[in-house]
Amino acid sequence: MIFLSVANILVIAAVIPAVWLLIKVYNADKLDKEPPGLLVSLVVMGVLSTLPASIAEQIGVTALGAVFGGGLLHDLLLYFIVVGLSEEGFKYLLLRVRTWKSPHFNYQFDGVVYAVFVALGFALWENIGYVFSYGLATAAVRAVTAVPGHACFGVFMGVWYGAAKRCELAGDRSRARQYRLFAVVVPTLLHGCYDFIATMTSPLSTLVFIVFAAAMFAVSFRVIRRASRNDRHIAG
Repeated sequence: MIFLSVANILVIAAVIPAVWLLIKVYNADKLDKEPPGLLVSLVVMGVLSTLPASIAEQIGVTALGAVFGGGLLHDLLLYFIVVGLSEEGFKYLLLRVRTWKSPHFNYQFDGVVYAVFVALGFALWENIGYVFSYGLATAAVRAVTAVPGHACFGVFMGVWYGAAKRCELAGDRSRARQYRLFAVVVPTLLHGCYDFIATMTSPLSTLVFIVFAAAMFAVSFRVIRRASRNDRHIAG
């Protein structure tokens, strides 16, 4: 019973930050709320994306270690390609599979909602693993760093994803492809920067990380407010 009570505490501590952020983004969707079933399925998609991302990361880490061993180039490839592209790429893949042809995808801000729900499904599952491995102290740190970090990556993915859907329905397939590419590249670059800075060992590394994370969070919340305020119907 003691084990179960501790386990419950750990799960709650891991889940609360993601749930709070999901509610915030859901409430920002002012014009046309998405069906609960769709939103739950997107969280599940985020959870499912952790598996292929983990496999890709393990393969990438092994390959980089065999080729480079270490050094700056190794770290750049690790954080931007192996980790950043693997995680954001699989999030995007399952996001698109589930929502691109959905009849509910009829407002541009829907792209932000969908991407953030997938991202936080990923973060939620990842956070549970970290908390069970390292305890409540890890939950406290990740509640203000990694979990909102994934949400921010989802915001930038969703902004471009929604714009791509608008262009697709308007018949501008070239720009739609460009925006879909941005929906992967932009969060991948942010993710890579986040991880690279977080692992820096210089005396100013903590300050640099705090400034970067605070700026990313601030811009993300501003993007959410603006995208919500300027939302529009995009169904063809």
